[in-house]
Amino acid sequence: MRIARFTTGDEQPTYGVVGGADGDEVVASIVGDPLYVGVELTGAQYSLAAVRLLAPVIPRSKVVGIGRNYAAHAEELGNDVPAVPLVFLKPNTSVVGPSDPIVYPSQSRDVQFEGELAVVIGRICRDLPIDRADEVVYGYTVGNDVTARDLQATDGQWARAKGFDSFCPLGPWIETDLDPSDLAVTTRLNGAVQQDGRTSLMLHDVPAVIAHVTSFMTLLPGDVVLTGTPEGVGPMRPGDEISVTIQGIGTLTNKVVSRD
Repeated sequence: MRIARFTTGDEQPTYGVVGGADGDEVVASIVGDPLYVGVELTGAQYSLAAVRLLAPVIPRSKVVGIGRNYAAHAEELGNDVPAVPLVFLKPNTSVVGPSDPIVYPSQSRDVQFEGELAVVIGRICRDLPIDRADEVVYGYTVGNDVTARDLQATDGQWARAKGFDSFCPLGPWIETDLDPSDLAVTTRLNGAVQQDGRTSLMLHDVPAVIAHVTSFMTLLPGDVVLTGTPEGVGPMRPGDEISVTIQGIGTLTNKVVSRD
């Protein structure tokens, strides 16, 4: 099931279930937030092309990132491969949705894309064993862990480099029925493929990541875990368009704009 968050333009954001043939999809609105009240249809339906998709989840608490979770990506940046998942945080204010702009901050000269699989947590969890990780996953969406690479290097920690407003695009929706173990992850810059990896190349898979994070941190419903990016990251500039596609989910597209 594909869960979207959307607006028709003159109404408050609402949630819906996306269905129909490719290119002719419809979204059926549902009552409330499905993370908390389940899925109950209202009876209203809209053409997907006629609505504006928003970030499918606004984390109540946090976005948890996993760094250097693909060996080739760690190597391309000259970093060692971590023995355990390397965890960092992005503020929930960094989240934007499909077609929202990525704002290029004046403090940086090297903002880069990082396409990756994002996990949406569906229930409170702490000290979760690996074999129960799937019990707390609500679904999966596409993420772009936008990073100011020069600030990441100079600051010595990653809060500013990864925490700017608009540095966490998510979308286009949440797919609740998906096996994340071997999915293609493709990032295009102005239509040209830059990243072409598979989730099977993760050093620490989704269950291992969730188990590690919950060993020291409580995850809450709506929290998002970014699982790391394949090799091929690179710079983007105002005017560029970034599209991240994950097999079985869809494509997240955002343009880069200057901060005036």
